[in-house]
Amino acid sequence: MFFDDPVLSSRLLTLLTLSFHIIYATIGVGVPLMIMIAQWIGIKKNDDHYILMARRWARGFVVTVAVGVVTGTAMGLQLSLLWPNFMELAGNIIALPLFMEVFAFFFEAIFLGIYVYTWDRFEDQRKHFLLLIPVALGAAASALFITIVNSFMNSPEGFDIINGQLANANPIAAMFTASMPTKVSHVIATAFMTAAFMLASIAAFKLIKGSNHVYHKKALHLTMKIGLVFSIAAALIGDFSGKYLAEHQPEKLAAAEWHFVTEEGAPLLLYGILDENNEAQYAIKIPLALSILAHGLPNAEVTGLDQFPKEEIPPLIIHYFFDVMVTIGGLMILLALAYVIGTKRGWNFVKAKWYRWLIVLSGPLSFLAIEAGWWMAEVGRQPWILRGIMTVEEAATTSDHVGLMFVLFAILYLILGIGTVVVLRRIFKNSPVERELEQLSSQGGERQ
Repeated sequence: MFFDDPVLSSRLLTLLTLSFHIIYATIGVGVPLMIMIAQWIGIKKNDDHYILMARRWARGFVVTVAVGVVTGTAMGLQLSLLWPNFMELAGNIIALPLFMEVFAFFFEAIFLGIYVYTWDRFEDQRKHFLLLIPVALGAAASALFITIVNSFMNSPEGFDIINGQLANANPIAAMFTASMPTKVSHVIATAFMTAAFMLASIAAFKLIKGSNHVYHKKALHLTMKIGLVFSIAAALIGDFSGKYLAEHQPEKLAAAEWHFVTEEGAPLLLYGILDENNEAQYAIKIPLALSILAHGLPNAEVTGLDQFPKEEIPPLIIHYFFDVMVTIGGLMILLALAYVIGTKRGWNFVKAKWYRWLIVLSGPLSFLAIEAGWWMAEVGRQPWILRGIMTVEEAATTSDHVGLMFVLFAILYLILGIGTVVVLRRIFKNSPVERELEQLSSQGGERQ
């Protein structure tokens, strides 16, 4: 049982915390941009519907930020408590981005509080809008710095190891590692994409349930267009990520694609199962696609798992994480593209209930893609916690109480998750769109 194994218990607890926290972290990074866009359009068009979108989204956002603080704090504590040997080695060099992440969050939180509680204090809404800029910048900077730490774990740079001790530390070089550009940009783009589809799914659900209010139609139209932009951006950045893996972490790419033998013109495999001879059965095979993903050329040679020691090969289950991430990403592009083109050309299917149900699913599916992407990133780095330098087993605590901590944190996250849903439902159930629009219209003179 995993209770008896501190390494496995630590891995599972970290996985649990990361999987739960990433939901709130994604909302925390993505929603401020949605609020900014909605309020800016409302100001430019003098449209109360968009102003109300910003107001309602900000109200719900505050709740998720509060829960994100709890889970983020837990993540930071667990990094030190569960992986003390890693922090002893690497803490001297990654302390800077960890500190900057905390600073960025406080920067965001301060201006978010001012923004939320000063809606009716500005005669000129453009001045109130300016408060959103530091909120959005702080959210993006928070994602930037914490992802820099993760990038360092995947491609450690900026130091030397002499007699087992860290020396010649250069914290700036450690921040700008080979994996940083693609990892940071992918995290931020997918956060924007997921936030857009989450809000689109809420608007679509309201329309399905009988509310034909123009507010929900405008919210759906806006978020689907934003979702299209960032789903395409995520796919393009994902292509660069594949090329980074081919050059710097070829074992992770090979494991994700069940690419066992180095060869030219390698196909890309989707789904399937492995038999006892490590042959993929029932997989969808796309000829030459892996060579194109890895090197941009159809006949390029792709390094296989045969080039690595068995103990350094990542778990092959990451193949399915990769498949889920790519499949959902492709579906989101098609769904949003169909909506944008269909709306522009007046196609009736965009108003059909079955299509709107697909949009409702886009929110949860986008979060699932986020989860799968992180699972692939973290599990795919195994057996290393600091690639090429320290393994997970070397980094983990030897405490016998991690299993109990897992149970307690699981209960905590369950309470926080249920609590978030209950609070958000009550907030918006007690403040329907129609009533808020009437109140906003009565204050319309204040925005002139």
